[in-house]
Amino acid sequence: MKRRDFIQKTAASSALLGLSGVSLSSFSTLETKKITILHTNDTHSHIDPFPIDHPKNPNMGGAARRAAIIESIRKEEKNVLLLDAGDIFQGTPYFNYYGGELEFKLMSMMQYDVATMGNHDFDNGIDGFYAQLPHAKFDFVSANYDFKNTVLNDIVKPYKIIIKDGIKIGIFGLGVQLDGLVDKKLYKETVYNNPIEVAQDMTRILKEEKKCDLVICLSHLGFKYKDEPEKPSDILLAQKTKNIDLIIGGHTHTFLDKPVIEKNSEGKEVLINQVGCFGVNLGRIDFYLSNDKLHHNQTKNIIV
Repeated sequence: MKRRDFIQKTAASSALLGLSGVSLSSFSTLETKKITILHTNDTHSHIDPFPIDHPKNPNMGGAARRAAIIESIRKEEKNVLLLDAGDIFQGTPYFNYYGGELEFKLMSMMQYDVATMGNHDFDNGIDGFYAQLPHAKFDFVSANYDFKNTVLNDIVKPYKIIIKDGIKIGIFGLGVQLDGLVDKKLYKETVYNNPIEVAQDMTRILKEEKKCDLVICLSHLGFKYKDEPEKPSDILLAQKTKNIDLIIGGHTHTFLDKPVIEKNSEGKEVLINQVGCFGVNLGRIDFYLSNDKLHHNQTKNIIV
């Protein structure tokens, strides 16, 4: 079809839509595709729900309940991604006894797609983390941790690209400064690189070189730091980069009712979401792609 004819037909279709209310899916030239992003962060080995008499989270959370919600959403939606922003380990006797095996097995059963590493994921040492990886049927990404001289070299990649319904989604990870949070003997020769600088390079690769339609950062940097405004955070990451569509955060255990919108270095919108901790919430964001234009729907986070 010639370009002029295509534009005329598209314009005519748009006029019909305005008059009759016919759905976009009725016209192949205006096909809209939907991607549903589900996510967690800082679950901290909370396998069971909180007890009914818990002062803050009575009868909330639990891996079984989360799995049921995820399964029900997958039955309703065609294209679902399930992601985690780190600190999977540490917080209950399950981790002390099984060393992360149970957490990875349950996440694999829930069919997580990608996760990043938080500081507590080093609590059994980098060798302890590596020992549990056979139980993880999903990938880990971290762009600013250089694992070159460790057992995780070439295992934890900087990014992963997933194609859903023809939509190319680039996912990369960023981790918090380990020095001062984690004993050096636990993370060994892992090198921390500036996450903002690394993100600028990652977004260029994913958007410009790899031509991703949607770019997601799994961040374990923390939402924001009022007393340390220059400390790398999700807010700072959004402001100082371009081409990130969604930042899924962790580390600061920030409970957001819905995603926050921040402007990037080009004045474009970036969504930032974080769902607190301990698996009591499940994040959900729906993205729509129509004729190469991306739209988002700020779905309210789900209480588990």
